[in-house]
Amino acid sequence: MSDTPPRSARPINRRILSLWFPRLAAERVLRAAPALAETPLAVVGETGNLREIVSLNRAASARGLKRGQALTEAVTLCPDLLTRPHEPQRDAQALAALRRWAGRFSPWVAEEGAEALLIDLTGCAHLFGGEEALFAQVHQDCADLGLTVRAGIADTAGAAWALARYAGGGGLAQAHGGDAIDQEARATRSRAEKRRHWTRGGAAPEAQGKPGHVARISPPGGVRQSLSPLPIAALRVPPDITAGLARLGLRRIGDLWGVPRAGLARRFGRELVRRLDQALGVEPEPISPAGAPLHFAMRLTLPEPVGLEADILAGLDRLLPPLCEKLRARGRGARRLRLEMLRAEGGTEAVEVGLARPADRPDSLRPLFELKLGGVEAGFGFDVLRLVATVTEPLHATEHKGGWAVAAEARAGRSAAQALDDLIARIGARVGLERITREHPTDSHIPEKTSATQAAAYSAPAADWPETTRPRPLTLFRPEPVTAPDDPTPPLRFRWRGRVFETRAAHGPERIAPEWWLDDPNWRSGVRDYWRVVTTEGHRLWLFYAHGGAASGGWFAQGDFG
Repeated sequence: MSDTPPRSARPINRRILSLWFPRLAAERVLRAAPALAETPLAVVGETGNLREIVSLNRAASARGLKRGQALTEAVTLCPDLLTRPHEPQRDAQALAALRRWAGRFSPWVAEEGAEALLIDLTGCAHLFGGEEALFAQVHQDCADLGLTVRAGIADTAGAAWALARYAGGGGLAQAHGGDAIDQEARATRSRAEKRRHWTRGGAAPEAQGKPGHVARISPPGGVRQSLSPLPIAALRVPPDITAGLARLGLRRIGDLWGVPRAGLARRFGRELVRRLDQALGVEPEPISPAGAPLHFAMRLTLPEPVGLEADILAGLDRLLPPLCEKLRARGRGARRLRLEMLRAEGGTEAVEVGLARPADRPDSLRPLFELKLGGVEAGFGFDVLRLVATVTEPLHATEHKGGWAVAAEARAGRSAAQALDDLIARIGARVGLERITREHPTDSHIPEKTSATQAAAYSAPAADWPETTRPRPLTLFRPEPVTAPDDPTPPLRFRWRGRVFETRAAHGPERIAPEWWLDDPNWRSGVRDYWRVVTTEGHRLWLFYAHGGAASGGWFAQGDFG
C-alpha cells in the first residue's frame, strides 16, 4: 500500500497577495483632473503646526521630493509645486472602492492601513491562469485606473507585505549605523553615495535573471529564501529597532536566521520576534475581510406616472412592509428614511423624515411621510418610487407576552416614553428634529453652565436633576450692564434696559468665583456677588456685582425670577 496521503488530506498552502498604492491620495486627485498629470503635485496634511507632504505624483517625485517632507522645504526645491489638501475621508472611500474591485480576484479581501489591501488567493489563482498571469492582470487593471501599485505574493501576510514594498528594486527604507551618509563630511557625501553598498543604505539591486514583478512572487514554501535578502525594515518593525540592529551589523532579514531568539527578545523586545514569526508563518496572522455594508432600500416602478398624494401613499404602502421585513431580519430599526420620487420628464423629488427612536413598523413610519408630501411638485408625474433607510440602529426584539400580561398592557396603552418619542417624530417632520431640544444637567457651579442643550431625538430624558441649595431664576440670559453706583452694596436705585427701578428688598450675597482652569471671556470681570433684588414694581431680578479682573467690574443683571 502507498504511504501517500489522499489528496483531500494534504495541507493547503495559503497564498496571500499584498497590494500597496503608494500614490493613492495624489492619483485620486489626478483622476478628477487628468490635465495635471505632468505637473508636480503634492497632497499636504497637517501634523500639529507642521504642514508636510502626504502623497506625491510621479512628476513631483522626479523633482526630488519625498513623503513626510516639510512643505516649506518642498516648495524651495520645487517652486512650481501644486498642492492639494489631504482628505482622509475621500481617500478611505477610494480604498473601499479598490477593495470592491479586488473582489474579482478573491472573496477574501481586507483593508490594511490607509493605502493597502490584503487578499487571500488560496485556491483562486488558477482561475486567472496562475499567479504570474493574475499578477500581470492586477498591474494592468491599476494602470487602466491611473494608479501606481506594488504587489507581492507569498505564503504569509507579512512576507507578501515585505515583497510588495522591498523586493524587485526600490521602496527600501534603510536604517544606517555610524557610517550613514548624513553623518559624513559634506564634501564626501557625493562619493559616499556612489560607493555605498545597498545593505548600508544604497540602492537595492535588481533581481538577477527574472523580471522585477516575478521577484515579488515567492514560490510556495520559499518564504525564508525570499525574505533573506530584504532589509530588516521589511518586517514591519519600528525604525528604532531597525537602527539598533544596523549598529550591530544586522541589516538583512537573513542575518537574523542564526541569532538566538531569546537574545533578540531581551535586547529589542518581543515585537521583533513576533513580526519575524508572522512573516515565517510560525505565528498566525489572520486576514479579516470587511463585511458588506448594510443597505436597506426598496424600489417600485409604476406602469403610469402618478401625481396625486393618495397615489404616492399607495405606492409607499407597497414599499414599507418589505423594507420593514428586511430591517427586522437584521435586527435593525430605521432612524432616518428618504423617499425618492423620479419624475417622468427627468429630475427627482426627495422627502426625508427622522425618528426619535428606531422603528421597524410601517404604521410608525407612514404618518411621518404623510405630513411632508403636501409640498411635493409632481410635474408630469412620478414613474419610479425608491425608499431608502439611510440611518439605522440596532433594535432589540421585545419579549413575547401572553395571558394576563397582554391584557394589562392593552389596558395601559402605550408607555409615556413611546408617546413622547412619537410626538417628537411628528413635530420633527414639520420643523426638523434638530430644532427640538431638551436640557440635561451638568456638573458646574457656574450659573450658565449648569445645563447643556441636546437634541431630543438623540438623547434620553434626564433621569434626575440635582437639588439646588440656592434659588435660581426662571429666565437666565447673558449678563447685561446695569447703571448704578460702583459699590458692592445693592443700589437703592438703578437703571436697566432703559428703565429706572427702585429696590424694595435685596437678599444675598452669593459669591461665585470663575473656574480657574478655564479662560471664559464672560468671567474675566472677576469674582461675582449675586443678589436677589425685588423692586417696588414687583420685579424679581438676579443682579451681581463684579469685583473686576481682566475686565472692568460693576453691576450686571443676569436673570429674572418671574
